Amino acid sequence: MANFEGRVVILTGATGGFGRAAARFFHDAGATLVLSDLDADALAALAGEIGGDNVIVAGDICDPDLSEKLVEAAQSRFGRLDIAVNNAGIAHDMARLPKTPLKVARQIIDVDLMGVFYAMRAQLPALEHRFRETGETGAIVNVASVAGVVAAPMLAVYAAAKHGVVGLTKSAAIEYARRGVRINALCPSFARTPMVSEFLDKAGGDAEAAEAGLVRAIPMGRLAEVDEVIAGLAFLADPASSFVTGQTLQIDGGLSAA
Repeated sequence: MANFEGRVVILTGATGGFGRAAARFFHDAGATLVLSDLDADALAALAGEIGGDNVIVAGDICDPDLSEKLVEAAQSRFGRLDIAVNNAGIAHDMARLPKTPLKVARQIIDVDLMGVFYAMRAQLPALEHRFRETGETGAIVNVASVAGVVAAPMLAVYAAAKHGVVGLTKSAAIEYARRGVRINALCPSFARTPMVSEFLDKAGGDAEAAEAGLVRAIPMGRLAEVDEVIAGLAFLADPASSFVTGQTLQIDGGLSAA
C-alpha cells in the first residue's frame, strides 16, 4: 500500500461509489481528509465510519465558492494541502444526442466539467504556493472516464464533459510541470458502483442481460471492481509517481486499446 502518512487530501464526491472507497483508502494509508459532497448527513456518516481527524464540507461542486472553502478548510485546519481528488460527477440516461434534454445537458457540463475547473482554479494556487515555500510537491487527480478518451454513443454530453476534463488535465499539467504540481486523469470504464447499478436498473428487464450488454465492448468482458479503480487512483496520487503528469490512466479492461 502507498504511504500517505501526514498528507492532507481534498476528496469531492466522497459519498459515491469511488468516493467512499477512496476515503477509506486514504484514511487507512495515513492521510487526513477534507471530504465534500452534496448531502451533509451522508458526509457525517462517512466521516464517522472511517474515523480520524477529518473535515466535512457539504456543498454543490457547481458553486465556485465550495472549492475555495475546501482549500481554506485544508489550510486553516491542517496548515497544508498535498493532494486533491476531484471525483464529484454525474451521468445522464442513454439517449441519442438530439433526445438529450437541454436541462440535463447543461447540468452534466456544470457538474462534470465546470466543477473540475472550479476545483482546480482553487487548488492550483495553494499547491504552487506550498511548493515555493517548502519545496514539497502536490498532486491533483481528476476522475474522468474512459468516455473522456473514446467515443460513448448514447452518452454524448457525458463524453463531451469528460473529454473536457482530460483537456483541462493535460493543459494544466503543462502549465504547472515546473511549479510543483502533478495533474493526471483517472479514466475508468463502467465499474460495480451504485451509479452503475442504478443505470442497470433503469434499463429494465433482466439485470444480468443488461450488464452483459454493458460490458460487451470490454475485452475482459466484465465490469471493473471499485478496488481496481482505487489502485489506479493510488498510483496517480502517490508522491512516488513523481515523474507522472499530464497522463490519462485508463482502468477499462482493454476497452481503449481495441
